[in-house]
Formats: sequence, structure tokens, C-alpha cells
Amino acid sequence: MARYKYYDYGQTILLPISLEKQLIPGTLEFAIHALIERCVDTSIFASKYKNDESGCPAYDPKVLLKVVLFAYSRGIISSRKIEQACREHITFMALACDMVPDHSTIAAFVSSMRDEIVSIFRDILLVCAEQDLLGGTHFALDGLKLPSNAAKEWSGTFDDLKQKKEKLEAKVRGLLEEHETADKAVAGSLFEARRSEQERVQEQIIRLEKQAARIGAFLAASTPKRGKRGKELQSNLTDNDSAKMQTAHGVIQGYNGQALVDAKYQVIVHAEAFGNGQDYGHVSPVLDGAKANVKAIGLPEEYFEGKILSADSNYHSEANLTTCAQEKLDAYIPDPHFRQRDPRFATQERHKLPTEEKFTLADFTYDNEQDCYTCPQGKVLKLEARRHKIGNNIYRRYEADEADCSVCPLREKCLQTVETRRKHLAVWVESVKETLSQQMIMKIDTPEARRIYGLRLAIVEPVFGNIRSQKRLDRFTLRGKIKVNIQWLLYCLVHNIEKIVNYGLAV
Repeated sequence: MARYKYYDYGQTILLPISLEKQLIPGTLEFAIHALIERCVDTSIFASKYKNDESGCPAYDPKVLLKVVLFAYSRGIISSRKIEQACREHITFMALACDMVPDHSTIAAFVSSMRDEIVSIFRDILLVCAEQDLLGGTHFALDGLKLPSNAAKEWSGTFDDLKQKKEKLEAKVRGLLEEHETADKAVAGSLFEARRSEQERVQEQIIRLEKQAARIGAFLAASTPKRGKRGKELQSNLTDNDSAKMQTAHGVIQGYNGQALVDAKYQVIVHAEAFGNGQDYGHVSPVLDGAKANVKAIGLPEEYFEGKILSADSNYHSEANLTTCAQEKLDAYIPDPHFRQRDPRFATQERHKLPTEEKFTLADFTYDNEQDCYTCPQGKVLKLEARRHKIGNNIYRRYEADEADCSVCPLREKCLQTVETRRKHLAVWVESVKETLSQQMIMKIDTPEARRIYGLRLAIVEPVFGNIRSQKRLDRFTLRGKIKVNIQWLLYCLVHNIEKIVNYGLAV
């Protein structure tokens, strides 16, 4: 008969474990432990506690911060899963000193770091500067759009939300009528099944009534969100600071995490989350935040003067270029059409210029007495504007009748796109002072500018690849700009600490 080693699950054993020896030098967990202990000032949390004479002792913010940062480095952002890890994972046990903070304690700690998170971020940035991880010559700006803890189905303008509320109320009325009709039905052998169905309908009615009441309360307590041009933006019931954003992964309800990255080792010098998917409005606040950060760690106020700033065409605007000029930055922010002028993209279909020859101004006949133009088809284009500014030029603008253009057999050769409704002619009058946008267009078309701008991709995109794909920090679990900004800065802290581990001196 075969013999096997004896085993007994009822036996007890004693394992001598040194928590400190679980944190091995050179690892990310050791760096988190050492940096929080030696370099981060956690005394800023002390004012939040009132238990110096009475009350239960609190978890040390150092312990909570270590656990949260290490959890985020492993892609664990749920406070319940962090609590579970502190109970089951030896590295979490070592960082938490064998304590198991409750998930509500962890969630409250993260949500409450409104004032402290910036100071912690700057402390780590100071370590990066001391270990010569900042090049200070080229900075790249970009944004990462991540979904938030909000459902896009609960988004809409105030009119949309009112209509949704009315539909819910109408559905409730219909269910109530159905409920009353069913009550009058003849009871028999199907009595129990009928009662079960009625209970289900009643639960549905209660749920719909709550949803309608929720929309009504939101509409009563809020005001419509407005864009820069006064147009109403979509609001969201669950997180009104978030916004619908178009991404490569589809439309999301979320936030736009901006990051300004130093080129040398891809260290993030400033980060901030915005509830706006359009990037053009983020240059000024990000630069202000970056200047405050470098000043706080002892670098000169003119640190960014003369340095290179690159950003993609979503940031191209006269206001942003003006800000860069005021900050004395050497900016490389191309216009949206710069790839169509770049010979390197001449073979790519989406960047090709139209090959079909269109009618030019020379094909239109001018009538000096009537001050109008006649098109090749014999239709008249009337004066629409005497001074129409395009870029740094002034034009007289002439417009055709939409009815003439809609049936014109030459419209494909005359109009720019199939969606264009009528022909417009812009006749040059004079030039005005050259704008910064025009200067940038001429600058970005030079070979040297294209080379410098080409570096942007290798500076900032790997940062977002590390955060989103490698660390699996691909969503926000909190609501509201303040709390989401805390979480975004924690994501960026994990990235910067990893840079210290990989390229800095021994921690």
C-alpha cells in the first residue's frame, strides 16, 4: 500500500515574520515606505485630529498614505479591496504594520486630502529635483480622459432632464393604472402568481418615483452649466463637475487629467483634473500650478523662462499662445491643419489635401457698379460683409443664394464639401498685424520646429501609458472635482515615485 506524508489542517504553527524585512530595498514598496518616512511632512494632517486628550487613537497618516500609494501602484483603487489586501497580503501587512484600517477609514482619508495632497506632491517633486531627475529644458503638456463615478445616462441639458422627468412620471401613471386594473381581476388559482407580479410592479413604481424626484430636486437646486460662448452644457445628476468627453475608447462621463511632464525622465511637475474635455482652456491654470510647485521646492521663479513647451493642436489658440509669450516660453503648439502641410504625411489619406481643382476667384466675374460677383454658372453672389477678418487679413465677403447652389451642376467643383450649403467668396482687402497664431503656423512648419515638436510624443504619452495601462489606474472612483483631483495627484505620485526608484539614487 502506498504511503503519504502526514498532514493535519487542525495543527497550529508559529511563523516568525519581520515586517521590515518584507520591504526589500530597490522595490517600489520600499521606496514608498522610505520616502513617506523621511521626505514627506505628514504633520500637516495633525490639525484634523482632536484626540490629544480624549478619544480613540487614530491611524497614523503615514501608514494610510503608504498603503494607498502601494495599492494604487498595483491597480487597486477600491477602499474595500485595499482593506482586504491589508488583511491578506504580506507586503500590505508590512506597510500597515499588521494593522487593518477599515475601508471607510481609507475612503475618508483619501477624500479629505484636499489641502494636504499638493504639499505631498511637492515633497516628492523636491526629491526628484535633489536627485537630478528634472532636466528643466523641455516640458510637454497633455491630458488623459478617464471615466468618473457617474453615469452618462443621467446627463443632459435642463430641458433634456425635464423631459426625462416627465417620461418617468408618465410611466408611473401608466403602471398605477395597470396596477388598479389588475387588482380588479378575478382571483383564483393564479392568486399567488398575481400577487407576486403586483409586488414587482409596486417596486418598479417606487423606483421610478425616486428617480423622478431625484431629477426634480436636482433641477430645483442647480443652475444650467454654461460654456465660454454662453451655450448650455450638459449637466449630470450624480457628478455635475464631470462632463461627457469623446475619447479613443468612446464617449465617457469623466474628467480630463492634465499633466505637465519634464522631458529628462518623464517626471510630472504639475497635475490637475478638469471637468472639461476641451484642452484649449487648460494651459494657463497648469502653468500657474507648475510655477507654484517649482517655487515651493526652492527653484527660481523664472524657472520656465526660455524653456520649451510642446502641446498638441488641441491647445492651439490665440489666448494660449499669448499666455506662453507672457511666460517667455518657447512654445510649439501647432494649428489643427499642420499635418496637411507636413511633407512627411503626404502619403497618408487623412492628411492629404484635396486633389480635385476647385474654382478660384479668377473664375468669378466682378460687376463694379453692382459690387457683386457672377459665378461660372451665371448666378450672382451679393456682398455679405465689407470687412471680414480671417487670420491677419481683412476680406470683403460675398455670398451666393442657397437655392442656386443646391441645384447647381457644378457644386462639387465649387463648394469645399458636400455638406456646404452655399458658396462664399473672400476677396482680400488688406493685412493687419500678424497674430501669434499666424506666427506659430510659420514657426511649426520649419524642419527644426517639426523635430522639436516630434519629441512631445515620447515625453508625455508613455506617462499616460504607464498610469492607465501598466498601473491599471483607468478610472476615478470619487465624485466632484476636488476629490477627483486628489485621486489624480495620487496616480501621478505613484508615477513619480517609480521614477525615483528607476533613475534616482538609492532611497
